[in-house]
Amino acid sequence: MKYKLTTGDYVFNSINYVVLTLFTLTCVIPFYYLFINTISDNTLVTKGLIVWLPQGIHFANYIQILKIDGLFNSVLVSVGRTVLGTVLTLVGTTFLGYAFSRPEFWKRKIWYRFVLITMYFNAGIIPWYINMKNLGLLNNFLAYIIPSIVAPFSLILFKTYVESIPSSLEESADMDGAGYMTKYARLIMPLSKPIVATLAVFSAVGQWNSFTDTLFLMTDPKYYSLQYMLYQYLNESNALADSLRQAAAAGSQVNLATVLTPTGVKMTISMVVVIPILCVYPFLQRYFVNGIMLGAVKG
Repeated sequence: MKYKLTTGDYVFNSINYVVLTLFTLTCVIPFYYLFINTISDNTLVTKGLIVWLPQGIHFANYIQILKIDGLFNSVLVSVGRTVLGTVLTLVGTTFLGYAFSRPEFWKRKIWYRFVLITMYFNAGIIPWYINMKNLGLLNNFLAYIIPSIVAPFSLILFKTYVESIPSSLEESADMDGAGYMTKYARLIMPLSKPIVATLAVFSAVGQWNSFTDTLFLMTDPKYYSLQYMLYQYLNESNALADSLRQAAAAGSQVNLATVLTPTGVKMTISMVVVIPILCVYPFLQRYFVNGIMLGAVKG
């Protein structure tokens, strides 16, 4: 049955298209602006003259970033902690969330509140550092993984989502003799793809962007994450830019258009860090909104 659009429908649809187009542009333009500034003449970028179109196109900024000592190892560390940390976070959080959703779980309300209270209270950086040291997690890759295995906020979302699944499905599995592990692996997890994808995005973004744990816990360069390496490089960019400009002033053959500047370093590092997330997110986006809404229906 076809529905004939009225004048009001056309007006409403037109307004929707305009508003959504403007909203899309507000999301895309910052990334576009960031990118064209990373490939433009660095002297023009520093003066703020690059707005809509790149000028003096070059890729020297990215080439210089790729020349950082230890960069490849730091990429492996960041990818490793993101992949392994996300997988273990999903396993730990979803299994515990499923356990807390079962009425027969012994004293589940007490244990559930015991986990949630960590969202609001913590001992602070110094006790946290001492605890990590006593656990032997200084200069240890497991320091990136173990503390994030259970994420309280993600646990709330998953527990709420599981409680929205009809209990009749589990009852039918019970009649077939399925145990808790079987129901978790073959029933709950396949039905929870939207919320699991949402939690995966949260965990992966958090792991990829984190660098404070490296700052406090790692002194061995082989455990430095990509974000920490770029953070160090950013701090050194002022001295690097000054030395190159002094060489240029002294008559050396230095192309100032491609000399890294603090502004150019900031923008290039931002692009390097955000590109992997931009590549992964579109594949999980279709689950994201559905998962976050379904996981937030109940308290």
